[in-house]
Amino acid sequence: MNNREGPVADTLFERQMAMYTTYHRDSRNKATHAVGIPVIVFSVVLACSLVRLGEVAGLGTVTLGLALSAMVWTLWIALNRPVGLALGLLVVPSVLLSAWLVERLSVGAVQGLAGGLFVGGWALQLLGHVYEGRKPALVDNLFQALIGPMFVATEALVALGLAPAGLHERIERQAALR
Repeated sequence: MNNREGPVADTLFERQMAMYTTYHRDSRNKATHAVGIPVIVFSVVLACSLVRLGEVAGLGTVTLGLALSAMVWTLWIALNRPVGLALGLLVVPSVLLSAWLVERLSVGAVQGLAGGLFVGGWALQLLGHVYEGRKPALVDNLFQALIGPMFVATEALVALGLAPAGLHERIERQAALR
């Protein structure tokens, strides 16, 4: 997949982002997602970090949290390199903090923390959709669960003036057609 510029969204990422965007127009919904999505991602990484997959020389213990994070981050980079790489600011700290917590807390404490964060993150998401007056995008397309973090990262890159040239405009044009 590439990041060509064109008159409308021309990559799988841009088409999926356009769909996601149509479900997330209200600024309050965007704000709840900006907090809720990273919390949910961290909670999943934390819970999965309890599952040890094995030892790798020079790397140490490989957990399901690390393996899953590496796979999803690779997918995000494949879908859109700049946005995917920016998500490293979520993935890497999530993996490192999860490993640190798993080493220091009991299994029950980690499970409780991960569960509480997961429920809290989803509560924020659902509150945002009350403001939006529209169901979550993943109800219509489960792939949107993977696009949510990319939406938050793209919104942040746009706000900081760091988004790839023309990306936001292509997504908005495609969203307007839906």
